[in-house]
Amino acid sequence: MAERLALQLTLPSHSFPIASPSNCSISTKSMAATVFGTAVAVAAASSSASSTTRFLSSATRATLSFSSPSPTLLSRSSSSSSFSFLRSSPLISHLFLNQGRPSSCVSNRRFSASSTPKCLASDPEQLKSAREDIKQLLKTTFCHPILVRLGWHDAGTYNKDIEEWPQRGGANGSLRFDVELGHGANAGLINALKLIEPIKNKYSNITYADLFQLASATAIEEAGGPKIPMKYGRVDVVGSEQCPEEGRLPDAGPPSPASHLRDVFYRMGLNDKEIVALSGAHTLGRARPERSGWGKPETKYTKDGPGAPGGQSWTVQWLKFDNSYFKDIKEKIDEELLVLPTDAVLFEDPSFKVYAEKYLEDQESFFKDYAEAHAKLSNLGAKFDPPEGIVLDASPKPAGEKFDAAKYSYGKRELSDSMKQKIRAEYEAFGGTPDKPLPTNYFLNIILVIAVLAILTSLVGN
Repeated sequence: MAERLALQLTLPSHSFPIASPSNCSISTKSMAATVFGTAVAVAAASSSASSTTRFLSSATRATLSFSSPSPTLLSRSSSSSSFSFLRSSPLISHLFLNQGRPSSCVSNRRFSASSTPKCLASDPEQLKSAREDIKQLLKTTFCHPILVRLGWHDAGTYNKDIEEWPQRGGANGSLRFDVELGHGANAGLINALKLIEPIKNKYSNITYADLFQLASATAIEEAGGPKIPMKYGRVDVVGSEQCPEEGRLPDAGPPSPASHLRDVFYRMGLNDKEIVALSGAHTLGRARPERSGWGKPETKYTKDGPGAPGGQSWTVQWLKFDNSYFKDIKEKIDEELLVLPTDAVLFEDPSFKVYAEKYLEDQESFFKDYAEAHAKLSNLGAKFDPPEGIVLDASPKPAGEKFDAAKYSYGKRELSDSMKQKIRAEYEAFGGTPDKPLPTNYFLNIILVIAVLAILTSLVGN
């Protein structure tokens, strides 16, 4: 009777857009049928004929229905789908519960490598396309600051003293759940989620954790900031019960600002230099009293936007990423600009002040240290698939050194044009060009030939 078993599996493709395996050759439905059928066959083989008949009759027309999530990113329905009856079957529960994982397809680690392809947490091509869509979003909505904050607040819950994932917090996409959005430090971030919801719906094979960090890094770069050395492949948490407790993010006005900043950022494994560098991102954005309790309702720099008007900015050009934040919070001469207690302390604390003064004078150093600190923050607590992560932009190969005649002269005197032409002609005669340097051992070979000739000449003379 086992040969005549027919399983009707109803798996609506629209129910879980974040787990659609578009880049895998084995469908979730065929996997489900295989595993479910195997479970039934094993039970049938090990039971008596009568008990087998009863088992098959109850499973033959099993229909698995999944509740469709709410259209909004912030709904909890996707984490509370009716899976309870599946949990009792160890052979199939992991497969169907993995439907809630926002990865490009179900992991193959429980199946043979020959039957299931390797799948990544996020699809690299979709990440690249999503980045272009984010750039267009930034051009039309000027939402750079809130996207930076979105990535920071998802990653900033990390606790280096907790080893287990996701209890340790960090960049795991948990900020999409209502329970974490309700934390006081995340006030207003629902607007950031609404902005990127269409991009998430369009590119279903990207995890929320990756999308949050992609949006944050892209916003920095598009505002004129440094290129962030990012990697992707972060795995998402699947339910609101995996969100961190409230209180892990920094406060703007603590009684002891320096101690508070160190308590929060040291817990993440960051140091004083990284605290000051990351603080420099306040060169972007505004504080709104209705969200944070800080700042003015509007100033002459924010009353007309761009974007939604209002709030109080830290800098005059609050959509341009540069080092003006350090200049403005040190001078404190413009009452229209915001200086929080955690800003002012950067020039009051002796250790913080060393870096704040450095970044005030040297924007290049600020950009370099900021890029490193931002990338480090974005990786905190994340679980990557593949473990080494996904790099979207390979480092360009260094160009060949162009010919510079002055390098081959002794002394600091500039060579004449005729001498440069003569040296260049000889250089090109040996196969070198301005865009193609000679092999590094070419001149060594010439020296060896000269040495051999000198020895031969000496021998002949003797």
